[in-house]
Amino acid sequence: MPRELSEKDLAIFKKLAPECGNLTCSGSDHMFQSILPPISNHFAEDSNDFIERINRLTDEELTYLTDMIQEGKESMGCLPVEDVEAFVHLVQDRLSEEVAKKVISAYESGYECDH
Repeated sequence: MPRELSEKDLAIFKKLAPECGNLTCSGSDHMFQSILPPISNHFAEDSNDFIERINRLTDEELTYLTDMIQEGKESMGCLPVEDVEAFVHLVQDRLSEEVAKKVISAYESGYECDH
């Protein structure tokens, strides 16, 4: 779900995409309202690059993102399937299988990408 990014969100965003000059989507000219979709769709070159960027996060930051996903506050609907799969594998490896299953459940019950 779109939201106004908090200071913590902005710090994570900048860690994942330090090359980002501003937080405005070039396609819509609106401020980004989530973290994962713009990283995947605007900054990462491919799934490998996406996962390399996510690997920059501490376990605490990754847990924060998975909590936001489970609460419906962080969108995964606009991510390519291969990025979702890579993210879930990373969550399973770094956090737990239980958290990975919760992320999958949130993804499957979440919203489609609205362009």
